[in-house]
Amino acid sequence: MSAVSKSSARNNSLRGKIAVIGIGMSPVGKVPGKSPLWLAADAAKKALADAGIQKREIDGVLSSHAMASPFHRFSIAFSEYFGIQPTFSNTLQVSGATAATMFNIGAAAIHGGLAETVLVVAGDSLLSGLTPELALRSLTESRDQQYEMPFGIPVANTFAMTAHRHMKEFGTTPEQLAQVAVTQRRHASRTPGAQQTKPITVDDVLNSGMVTTPYHKLDCSLISDGGAAFVLTSAERAKALGIERPVYLLGGAECYTHEHLFLMPSLTTTGAVESSRRAYAMAGYGAKDMDVAGVYDCFTGTVIMMLEDLGFCPKGEGGRFVADGQMTYGGQIPSNTHGGLLSFAHSGIPGSLFHFHEVIAQLRGQCGERQVADANLGLVHSLGAGFATNATTIFGTERTL
Repeated sequence: MSAVSKSSARNNSLRGKIAVIGIGMSPVGKVPGKSPLWLAADAAKKALADAGIQKREIDGVLSSHAMASPFHRFSIAFSEYFGIQPTFSNTLQVSGATAATMFNIGAAAIHGGLAETVLVVAGDSLLSGLTPELALRSLTESRDQQYEMPFGIPVANTFAMTAHRHMKEFGTTPEQLAQVAVTQRRHASRTPGAQQTKPITVDDVLNSGMVTTPYHKLDCSLISDGGAAFVLTSAERAKALGIERPVYLLGGAECYTHEHLFLMPSLTTTGAVESSRRAYAMAGYGAKDMDVAGVYDCFTGTVIMMLEDLGFCPKGEGGRFVADGQMTYGGQIPSNTHGGLLSFAHSGIPGSLFHFHEVIAQLRGQCGERQVADANLGLVHSLGAGFATNATTIFGTERTL
């Protein structure tokens, strides 16, 4: 164990008090004819079956909005569709960081007595169900209408600006960016059901066509359908249920640094520094203790910056870290072992939940040929809105308590 605040962390009110007892995922990629509600419900059924409980035992539901759905209160619409009437519910929206915040709020609700068993669930059909009108609305509403959109700054451009700055300050190269995509495609090739599994090279990425400099098509995440769900309950109830391989929430924290890109405190250092620092302190472990990670990867440069800000390598060395094989098997921190948003699937908020599914499955030892040996500690980091929202979650097995 790291020396990171071990004694104080063990007294923290959430550390080890909440267990994930069920996980589920719908088909991903192109799933025609299935609504966001169907995708979410399919994942939820699988999570409940995995936990060995009935849907009537769910008294809390946390979800996110779905871009291809008309429901503003998606958690309520989901509950109606699924046939449950929870006494605790919310639809959250902090962009890509929403996935981690659902786990944090679910854990707090259980510990605070607002619910006993919380279902974290989301689904969206961005590939087969998103109309041009809904896509345009999402694009235009994602940035400020007065100060950003008139100058052509949708979400992709905001992330591209940070990559440009990182390249200028630290010498990060297009080849290093491309290596992220190559590594994660190799991971996806081991993952049943992944959307893209055909091997790619650095040259393939660099020749895939420019989207917004410095990002080529293969530097950018996929567009997908899919849903994911998780069952959370107290550690005590998990034991009473006889759950064989519970995974415990050890630490969670968030950081919100800005709304407008031009007010971002730094274009190369993000709120992930603070969210991970606090999550590590709660867990009583540090970056060097992690066995596996899920790092939000909407673009290749995002991964490089996050590996730095999460403490896996010094600031400015993320490009070399990836090029040296440190984010794959045999390296310092195997990351996005399912292929991530770049190769497994990205259906909006559920895309970030896929990282949670993978890390929890790794800690359970359920990942077959892509299993990280002796994985007991895992980190998932979610972010969004041009690095405006950051949230970090740390999980562990019983051996880490």
